[in-house]
Amino acid sequence: MKNKLEASTLMLRVVLGVSFFLHGLAKFQGGIENIVGWFDSIGLPGALAYVVASFELVGGIALVIGLGTRYVSILVSLLMVGAIFKAKLALGFLGDGQMAGYELDIAFLAIAAFLAINGSKLFALDQMFFKDSTNKSKANKAA
Repeated sequence: MKNKLEASTLMLRVVLGVSFFLHGLAKFQGGIENIVGWFDSIGLPGALAYVVASFELVGGIALVIGLGTRYVSILVSLLMVGAIFKAKLALGFLGDGQMAGYELDIAFLAIAAFLAINGSKLFALDQMFFKDSTNKSKANKAA
């Protein structure tokens, strides 16, 4: 049963990571200046667009490789809550026909919250770097 959970968690982690990476890449490829202008138009500092797009790129890669999954997922959750309430809530769940609603943001929020709570160990770099310290702390508790 545990193997099924880890495999499922891996799928969620990779899908979220690839999705975030591609969203960040699209912001830069499509002209980050447009995103800066849009941020300004909704009352956010335009420079925040660079922070968000950069986080999407770097955070997406970190999720795919399993580096800091819980921490990145917490930040993704916060980003999604901000996106929903600041940019998408007024559009409704499915949007207004011209702009998407917050349905994808809710799905990303749910995945990120799951990963923040449960972590993801299968094929994760975190396991390579922190496996020994976890085993040592378990051994110390058993002694």
